[in-house]
Amino acid sequence: MSSQTIKNFMKQQGFVEEADSVCDMHFSGLYFQPRIVGPLVVVGIFLQSPIYFFGLSALLWWNVAFPKWNPFEMFYNRVLAAPRGRPALSPAPPARGFAQGMAAAFLLLAGVALMTGWILEAHILEALLVIAFSALLFGKFCVGAYVYHLLQGRITFVNSTLPWARPRA
Repeated sequence: MSSQTIKNFMKQQGFVEEADSVCDMHFSGLYFQPRIVGPLVVVGIFLQSPIYFFGLSALLWWNVAFPKWNPFEMFYNRVLAAPRGRPALSPAPPARGFAQGMAAAFLLLAGVALMTGWILEAHILEALLVIAFSALLFGKFCVGAYVYHLLQGRITFVNSTLPWARPRA
């Protein structure tokens, strides 16, 4: 049975409510990309290479510009989901796409900061990336999707998708 936190995460990402068994599989699939990109961000922080940050940024911008050709989702669908009879991931809804774009922008800015010698600014951006990925991976809270809904003026809705929010009786 899906936890309320997982259901809230799925709503926050822009997906419709699903049966618990489907929701759990869908959630697992959606977490495939951040489970890879999160550690790659940490590697970038250790390397302090602007080119590395530019590459990660470009990869996420690709996902935003061409959601049907997201390499993470294509790999997941073909290699992990199909052989196991799991549902394929569909292209990202706007909230998820916005979150990927936000991460891409932060990675780009971190690369620019490193390239121009703005080390403090680069470290601040890197810290914000670590916080956002930690909230996503460990707290099932997507900062980017949250910001998307706030900018849409959907404050009541997005606050109802917080990991600790429970449905009202």
